[in-house]
Amino acid sequence: MVNVLSSRILLRPTDLERSRSFYRDGLGLAVYREFGTGPERGTVFFLGGGFLEVSGRCEAPPAAGQQLWLQVADVAAAHAELAARGVTVLREPRREPWGLVEMWIEDPDGLRIAVVEVPEDHPLRHRP
Repeated sequence: MVNVLSSRILLRPTDLERSRSFYRDGLGLAVYREFGTGPERGTVFFLGGGFLEVSGRCEAPPAAGQQLWLQVADVAAAHAELAARGVTVLREPRREPWGLVEMWIEDPDGLRIAVVEVPEDHPLRHRP
C-alpha cells in the first residue's frame, strides 16, 4: 500500500466565488490555505481528517451520486447554526434506522452534503 501522507477532495464548482463563500461563510469551514491570485484563486479548507479544495471551474454541476459526508459532534447544534447562516436544509436531523443522526444540505451546485452525528451508543464508537 502507498503511504498516504495527506488527502483532499477537489471540487470544481460552476461559480468559484459563490462556492468559496458557501463553504467559508455558510458552512463555516476554516481556511487551511489559499493559492493563486485574484478571482481565480483556490481555497483549501480544513475538513476533519482531510481537506476540501475549491478551485478552478466546471461547466456542469457534480454528477449524481457524488456526496460529502461531514461528521459533527452535535447535529442539532449544527442545524441551528447553519439555518441561522441561511444554508438551505434539504432534510432536518433525524435518527436513521442504522442509528446515525443525519441532516442533509446541498452546496450551490447541488452537491448533497450529509451532516452526521454518531451517537454515543452507536457501534461505530465501540470496538467488538
